[in-house]
Amino acid sequence: MSSDSTANPIYHCPPHSLLIRKSGIHGSGCYTLAAIPEGAYITEYTGNVLSKEEADDLYCERPDTYLFCLGEGEFVIDGDTVAAFVNHCCDANCETDEIEGKVWVTALRDIAAGEELTYDYNLYDGDDDDEAPCHCGAGNCRGTMYGEEELERRAKVKAKAVAAPDGPSPDVARPPDHVPSPPACD
Repeated sequence: MSSDSTANPIYHCPPHSLLIRKSGIHGSGCYTLAAIPEGAYITEYTGNVLSKEEADDLYCERPDTYLFCLGEGEFVIDGDTVAAFVNHCCDANCETDEIEGKVWVTALRDIAAGEELTYDYNLYDGDDDDEAPCHCGAGNCRGTMYGEEELERRAKVKAKAVAAPDGPSPDVARPPDHVPSPPACD
């Protein structure tokens, strides 16, 4: 998307043209009732800004969250508008952009009325045992909501664990191989 607003005037999607309803991807999704042109600012991702630690404490027992990581992930937005219902898809029709301190969902291509709005979450953190499965059904589906870089990182960690010799992990204290005998009595 071009950042030159003189070449492409910025189009803001009217809020009343978005609808939340059941999604074939996951739970509820955000659908458009009107055609949206490529490059349009569709909706802003708003909500309380929390530290990652606050969000972890708040949502530790909940499987579904509406958190959007800011910058390098030290802070998140706890989504409270229609943007929170834009589902993940590996072949997305939208993307997110941080612009002047705001997070916008923008159209990657022309979107027809009736389409579900989606963007690629490209998750990059999470518990190592959390596979974050994707159910988008796209032809290029990765099977997970993690991004390519995170998948590469996880593959390296897994390969390293497989290549490691059996036995305790390096951070576990091991007993010495030889315990010295007590001194002899004379």
